Amino acid sequence: MQVKGIRAGFGMQQFGLHWICIAWVQRCLRAQCTPFCRGLGVVETTRSDSGELGPMSGWARLFLPFALGYYLSYLLRTVNAVISPLLTDELGLSAASLGLLTSAYFLAFGAAQIPVGIALDRFGPRRVEASLLLLAALGSALFATADSLAGLAGARALVGLGVSACLMGALKGFALWYPLERQSSMIGFIMAAGSLGALTASVPLEAVLPVLGWRGAFWIIAAVCLLAAVLVLRALPDSPAVAGEASLVAALRVVAGIFTTPAFLRHAPASAFFVGGFMALQSLWVVPWVMNVDRLDLAGAATVLVALNLGNLAGQLTVGVFGVRLARAGIEPIGLLRIGYGAMLVVQGLILWSGLPALLLWGVFGLLTAANSQIYLSAARAFPPALFGRVSTALNLMAFVGAFVVQWGFGIGLDLMRGVGAEMPQALAWGFGGLLALQALAYLPLLGRRPARSSKGAE
Repeated sequence: MQVKGIRAGFGMQQFGLHWICIAWVQRCLRAQCTPFCRGLGVVETTRSDSGELGPMSGWARLFLPFALGYYLSYLLRTVNAVISPLLTDELGLSAASLGLLTSAYFLAFGAAQIPVGIALDRFGPRRVEASLLLLAALGSALFATADSLAGLAGARALVGLGVSACLMGALKGFALWYPLERQSSMIGFIMAAGSLGALTASVPLEAVLPVLGWRGAFWIIAAVCLLAAVLVLRALPDSPAVAGEASLVAALRVVAGIFTTPAFLRHAPASAFFVGGFMALQSLWVVPWVMNVDRLDLAGAATVLVALNLGNLAGQLTVGVFGVRLARAGIEPIGLLRIGYGAMLVVQGLILWSGLPALLLWGVFGLLTAANSQIYLSAARAFPPALFGRVSTALNLMAFVGAFVVQWGFGIGLDLMRGVGAEMPQALAWGFGGLLALQALAYLPLLGRRPARSSKGAE
């Protein structure tokens, strides 16, 4: 199956909106912006004698390096949705091969989560994230020079490893340097940076591909990854190494304890099929869905992809702006999960069966996926704070395992159904319906009472 590209001419119209969004995020986060932003506390930190940042340095030194890293992580996660037609034409890939190539990122990213969590808790986000971003730069350069499926998959796996700490490093940093009530807001804003990366990987990237080609685009991405590594290393405060477990075996025993707790098991299926399912759809399968099921043309597919990413951006910014107020009002992350995921199930059902306008439904779906960011806080609050890095990365592992399974499984399923004579819209509908059923089952554990705080793995 070939997934056709999106017209570059349409993409040029999106640049203005893209940079307006970036400017708006900057405006909301600068310490001297307005009393409203100052009241949010998104750049204010506390005691300097404990290594925390002062209010003037918080914006430039803490948020921006994390934001650039996660921007790149999401850009690289979703870039194949746009360059896949070029890769298919050049290498003659099948749907299964394209799914495997794209999901190599998720496989490597997921495999890195456990060691990344241990490293973040022991060495802090500065050293861990800077080191890994250097690998992301190398992987992007190798992707730009690869001329075979094996070479591209290997390079993409290296990229996945390289950006595997971008979100978790930010969450660990926020846990270190921001008070508890402000963490929902900070997560909302950092996820908005990721949404900007996804937005960049849609029509803006498509607009420059005729000039740069996909190889030229990856050379530029490699350079920006290198810049991000330097920025993280130079700007973030250092975290003293923590004297933790005496051996790697002891550290892994702590992680094993996390995986067996009721609190973790309650969140793990939702992470796999809501967070991971969204990543699989956003990074590859949305475009073939709207072009084959909704019968949209190239410009229409571009519009839907932008609406999805803008909806996600708007949702994350909403969480960022109102997160502190919600926390002070007693609305916890688990409550946001229940509301957001319940609404996501309804909207996805409408996408599958209603025949309503695709642009509206995918935009609303993107808005609701902002709930995904709260799953890390919801799970981590059931554990001692010292385990935040390991709990969040263990949960992220489930998300990326889910993304890998859904993305590659979607491709395998399409090839099998097409092989027995099914039409593409029918095959896609069966795949989407299967994902929706898995999400409904994953939603049920979130409706029960919260388990008591676990002490498993406490150091």
